[in-house]
Amino acid sequence: MHGYATTDSDEITAAPGGLLDVLKVAAVVLDAHGHIALWSPEIEQLLGYSPEEALRQRADTLLVSPENLARARELFAQVRSGSRWAGVFPLRHRDGTERAVEFRTMRLLDSEGQPHLLGLATDATTVRLVERDLALSHSLVNQTPVGIAVFDNDLRWVGVNPALERMNGVPESAVLGRRVGEVLPDLDVQAIEARMRHVLDTGRPLLDQQTIGRTAADVQDRAYSESYHRIEDTDGRVLGLAMSVLDVTERQQAATEVAQARQRLSVIADAGVRIGTTLDLRQTARELADVAVPHVADLAAVDVLESVVAHGTITPVTGDAPVEFRALAVAAGYPTDAIHAADPVGELATYGSSRVITRCVRNAQPVLVERVDGRMMRRIARDGRAAQILHRAGVHSYLALPLMARGKVLGTLTLYRTVNPRPFDEQDRVLASELAARAAICIDNARLYGRERTTALTLQRSLLPSTPAQQEGLDIAARYRPALSEVGGDWYDVLPLGPGRTGLVVGDVMGKGVQAAAIMGQLSTATRALARLDLPPAELLRHLDDIAGSLGDAIATCVYAVFDLRRGTCSLSSAGHLPPVLTRSEGTAELLDIPGGVPLGVGGVDFGTVELELSPGSLLALYTDGLVENRIEPIDAGLRTLTRLLQNPGPCLEQTSDNLLSALRPEPDDDVALLLVRTRI
Repeated sequence: MHGYATTDSDEITAAPGGLLDVLKVAAVVLDAHGHIALWSPEIEQLLGYSPEEALRQRADTLLVSPENLARARELFAQVRSGSRWAGVFPLRHRDGTERAVEFRTMRLLDSEGQPHLLGLATDATTVRLVERDLALSHSLVNQTPVGIAVFDNDLRWVGVNPALERMNGVPESAVLGRRVGEVLPDLDVQAIEARMRHVLDTGRPLLDQQTIGRTAADVQDRAYSESYHRIEDTDGRVLGLAMSVLDVTERQQAATEVAQARQRLSVIADAGVRIGTTLDLRQTARELADVAVPHVADLAAVDVLESVVAHGTITPVTGDAPVEFRALAVAAGYPTDAIHAADPVGELATYGSSRVITRCVRNAQPVLVERVDGRMMRRIARDGRAAQILHRAGVHSYLALPLMARGKVLGTLTLYRTVNPRPFDEQDRVLASELAARAAICIDNARLYGRERTTALTLQRSLLPSTPAQQEGLDIAARYRPALSEVGGDWYDVLPLGPGRTGLVVGDVMGKGVQAAAIMGQLSTATRALARLDLPPAELLRHLDDIAGSLGDAIATCVYAVFDLRRGTCSLSSAGHLPPVLTRSEGTAELLDIPGGVPLGVGGVDFGTVELELSPGSLLALYTDGLVENRIEPIDAGLRTLTRLLQNPGPCLEQTSDNLLSALRPEPDDDVALLLVRTRI
């Protein structure tokens, strides 16, 4: 016999690693007063207290947190009176944490009749895991469609699951204790039992072993795939073997179909990831062409209607009028001259009504040409020379698909097969149509975005001063750089207020697109009007705050400064805007702390003002967050960099502006407005 801690050779023992060892069942005994009388090594491992620390201590004081004391004492009294209790109770570990412990408790009486409490305990999480694993194993074996059988060392059935009962056409009760040949003689019994003996002898599993034959459930031969595994206990004793069985009669056909389906799904999934990564029309077209080859076609071209590319509009294609296309992408799955037969990327092409691509967009339907002959080649190619190149490259099948989004045709996806000998079929058309449909939505989104961005940028630029007007005693430079993606609501302005007085404003409307630009325009116009009243900065911002509140949900940050050269001062107020940077004539640069101020549109908060004395040569930098904020670093890092760069700005503010943009935001992901003002020496 195999086991441990045994003194009798005839004793039935358990091997290490059994269920009780997995659970690590611990024991603790309390006396009638709740003191710990016995403390097993397992309870020490569970809760961390050594016997010296635990014995003779009150269990509730040592192990129970204050909020659970009442319940612990109630349970102790209940068990001491003779009741049993089972459940989960939180105990305090030596490290101060609480552990959920599963208990089975009972009262014990000693020789004098004194009650003691025995607690059998284990980690509750481990119990739940074991219960889950047992339930999972039972469910898998009984519910899986895979046939499962267990055999003993004499190759006799010990058990089968319901799936194998159905495959065999024989209930479990009819096979138990018998060998395979006694129940299913029409199978290749000799081969099956040889595999069993091999696995029992070597311990190495055999996987996906083919058997041809029939069971009681079959009227004709079927193919089965069997896998064999030796079963051992934790001490290495061989208990038998397990066999899993799959009916794979249709596997070859199904495998082919599944492989094709997986490839199609893979292409579609790849398209979902690779197409539409940006809102750039040309990039999206290139992504579509790259996805189409080589899995769908050997050569792919994407052509979009010129009205979509040039104007962001969709002009329906009707009648026999020629159609203008802009070639946006061409891709080949291998080096080939056929790529030169496609329209050069970026060029405009005009095609008459007889061209296949024209018919495709006019009818908004795919055009599938399984076999391309000479006549069809001339209707596919852009000219005679291109037709010869395609012919020499081996083009034998063609598929054109409309790029349709929201019911309108934007262009075409054209596919060619050259080295792939299989012509395009209906399944290829369905797959390619799915790619075209996905890409068309992305292309249309790019079109709409481009149109809105152009509108917003045009509106914004029309509202910004083209060149800041130079003011007496001041050198001024300004920059506006739109984001590469969406246009925002940043603005700046330089406002003459009277002799020796100049107003400066930089603001940022929260949001993007046309709406932000429109709100920016209203606030900018209001600022100019209010500046004519020569209001103090805080009062001007208060009026702007009222105006922003009347614009719905408009929120904007803003900083307004007034230079008074006669007094040699600059007064500033801020509405939640980033602090300006002041570089003094001796070369020190600092962020200005302007008291108070919340964004425009919030309302109800007064704006503070700070007044600075400016010596000749002092430089003030006003800017929006796009200059110093990015997605990688905290904004404080950008502010530190800006301050460092302005410690030595150089004599030319125009060059300084360009240097700041190049160093901080060469490719901004947010709008940037920058205004530099220096008092002349």
